[in-house]
Amino acid sequence: MERRNAWLTYTEAQEKEMEEVVKAYRNFLDLGKTERECVTQIIKEAEAAGYEALETRLAKGGALKAGDKVYTVDMKKIVALFHIGQEDIANGMNILGAHIDSPRLDIKQNPLYEDADLAFLDTHYYGGVKKYQWVSIPLAMHGVVVRKDGSVVDVNIGEAEDDPVLYITDLLIHLAGKQLQKKAADVIDGESMDILIGSRPLKDLPDEKKKEAVKENVLKILNEKYGIEEEDFLSAELEIVPAGKARECGLDRSMIVGYGQDDRVCAYTSLLAILEMDAPKRTSCCLLVDKEEIGSVGATGMQSRFFENSVAELLEGMGKYTELTLRRALRNSSMLSSDVSAGFDPAYADAFEKKNSAFLGRGIVLNKFTGARGKSGSNDANAEYVAKVRAIFDKYEVAFQTAELGKVDIGGGGTIAYIAALYGMEVIDSGVAVLSMHAPWEVTSKADVYEAKKAYKAFLLDA
Repeated sequence: MERRNAWLTYTEAQEKEMEEVVKAYRNFLDLGKTERECVTQIIKEAEAAGYEALETRLAKGGALKAGDKVYTVDMKKIVALFHIGQEDIANGMNILGAHIDSPRLDIKQNPLYEDADLAFLDTHYYGGVKKYQWVSIPLAMHGVVVRKDGSVVDVNIGEAEDDPVLYITDLLIHLAGKQLQKKAADVIDGESMDILIGSRPLKDLPDEKKKEAVKENVLKILNEKYGIEEEDFLSAELEIVPAGKARECGLDRSMIVGYGQDDRVCAYTSLLAILEMDAPKRTSCCLLVDKEEIGSVGATGMQSRFFENSVAELLEGMGKYTELTLRRALRNSSMLSSDVSAGFDPAYADAFEKKNSAFLGRGIVLNKFTGARGKSGSNDANAEYVAKVRAIFDKYEVAFQTAELGKVDIGGGGTIAYIAALYGMEVIDSGVAVLSMHAPWEVTSKADVYEAKKAYKAFLLDA
């Protein structure tokens, strides 16, 4: 069953709307290269749409009621938005769940050193990366440094036009004979992915510091610009990401190339969908989590109690909290695990089973199951729920397709779907097809971004 290319269906008005959605999305990618930055931008857009912090709303007193719009955040890395519906919340919610973390390099806690008159920062890669893709490209540093007094310093180096960029060196081709014989996984060693950060020595140093004059100069610059010292790296969260803005891709400008589209393409379109909701029947929720790329662990990952606790607080604010009501609200909910899918790439056709693959431009992708090989680690949506979602998408003229994540024996991957399913709710993965997933720069189709936003809004309306 070959699905039609969505581009062939658009009116001029729809193409104009699509371009508006994509423009906003590209701006979100540029402003949100870390999970903290994403949450900051999400809160800004939510408050502009009339959302209020749940804690602030509860402090005002009075029961939460249908039409109220609230959000709650934990550790500045995970956020849930709720638009309270007219139906009893015990009957369940319509939930869009995505993640806002992306593969990257993290700066170690004791990172700065000098060797051969060059200064470097040690890194530890985060998530599934092909290490060789991260060398020899312009890089930027985003994050925070927290001093012992609790003050927080925001760091952003490499994005402004007149900023310097950072860099990981590679071995020149002339000397790379042995390197080129290695397996791709071993070409670049994880401990060698050090960030080149300086080469100018500081003058007039005392004798005991002259051996590290370049390092001393880097520390001087960091202190002058940010007021931080070397020991402050101990309590820092600094992420190395590709430098530069998301761009239109292709002579026809039909695609987007940018960092972090897994899974911010689904996160942002989910956000747009809930912000546009008007008096929903069922309570709508947009849950945007951290740590998916490393197993959804920790206090800000989907495996934490954040979502459950947030719903409990919501029920308490509605004057309806009981343990049984909480369990019913979660069990009776319907969810789209809004996560990306592997786009079919004809350059690597051998990795895909073509008739069960996702294609750029053919709409949002339904993955009934993910997992690896024998569906290991997968949520496998039941047929009744798949039929329900199909019907919703058809009703609202959403272009969609179905897919698996490559050939059965080749590999696989997971999402947050199986974790949400532990509550007994209905869940299916539903996201945008991506080329070069987990590379520093990933590619999506503008049409698929637009269809994702349409799909998520339709789901909130009718699930």
